[in-house]
Amino acid sequence: MTAITLEQAQAQLPDLIHKLAPGEEIVIMENNQPVAKLVSEPPKAKSGLRPPPGLGKGCITIVSDDDEHLKDFAEYMP
Repeated sequence: MTAITLEQAQAQLPDLIHKLAPGEEIVIMENNQPVAKLVSEPPKAKSGLRPPPGLGKGCITIVSDDDEHLKDFAEYMP
């Protein structure tokens, strides 16, 4: 946590905002007393985005014409 004077904050506010790392805090002091705190927000996760196609390539094998395994479940099927 960094502490700066009110005068420094007024003179450098744009630079302070742009150089502030996620989660970092700057305390603004006046007469050796904290009067404000500048805190950056953590980056927000983008919701609703789907992963690109092809990430599961090779993870799933589809076997066609495989009725042999269904015999084990015959008693549960209508």
